[in-house]
Amino acid sequence: MSDSNTTDFTNPSTFILLDIPGLETAHVWISIPFCTMYVIAVLGNFTILFIVKMEPSLHGPMYYFLCMLAITDLVMSMTIVPKMLSIFWFNSREIDFSACLTQMYFIHCFLAMESGIFVTMALDRYVAICHPLRHSTILTNPVVAKTGLAVVLRSVLLALPLPFLVRRWPYCRTNIIPEPFCSHIAVVKLACADTRVSSYYGLFVIFCVMGLDVIFIAVSYIQILRAIFSLPTKDARLKTFGTCGSHLCAILGFYIPGLFSSLMYRFGQNVAIHFHLLIANICLLLPPMLNPIIYGVRTRQIRDRLLWLYTHLHAQLAGDMVLGPLP
Repeated sequence: MSDSNTTDFTNPSTFILLDIPGLETAHVWISIPFCTMYVIAVLGNFTILFIVKMEPSLHGPMYYFLCMLAITDLVMSMTIVPKMLSIFWFNSREIDFSACLTQMYFIHCFLAMESGIFVTMALDRYVAICHPLRHSTILTNPVVAKTGLAVVLRSVLLALPLPFLVRRWPYCRTNIIPEPFCSHIAVVKLACADTRVSSYYGLFVIFCVMGLDVIFIAVSYIQILRAIFSLPTKDARLKTFGTCGSHLCAILGFYIPGLFSSLMYRFGQNVAIHFHLLIANICLLLPPMLNPIIYGVRTRQIRDRLLWLYTHLHAQLAGDMVLGPLP
């Protein structure tokens, strides 16, 4: 290790991001699934935004929240993957100290935002199933806008102290981050001071975001299930529960990998470091890829619009091939 990585300094000018230790010879192959997930996430979420914008029948609360989710997933993917791929492909490991703190802020801010959006979508499902006749009067456009703004403000304000706390610590051990991105806990571990304030605040954010959001979602679905089981016929119950399918799949795809990664990080001391890093990367990249697939496949209005666009473009291309270029 070079002297620049071991000498005393208060704020390093750069951090060094590591790839996945132990798998150096397979970096090109590892980058292929990550790049594929990134392309699917970007194309899929832009497609969701385009379809909702172009289809007037989708201008409702559920799809406004879905657009917020798509934007959040786009920002999350673009915050992490380009730098990760540059490490794999070009061995570009250095990241400016301020850029590292910015990436850390965006990661935690938009993770909190995504969790909050799932709460708002659970609220939409609760109102639609438990109070169907009042859905349009309860979730009006102003209410949807205020709810979305509350989610954004909560995420922005809760994540804001993290980079400021990290910036105030002295770093005298190393500036090497053993991950391909700047996470809060990985950066704090490099400090050579009492960082309990950062650690406690990080736990507070996790509780305020993940803990409370999971409780709110669970309470919403308890009420939803009570309303569903009170319906008179099995077909009605299945049809009503089916309207929650996309939301439930997206929730499971977001919270379960995150919970698994967190438990493995805290209790899996015997787990190989490369396996832990692979799981951590997948946990961040999987939801942005899965969400547009889940909603594209399971939501009839989006699926029908996608099929219409495909057949329309296919017919137009076929016509151009038959007629040939215009003189």
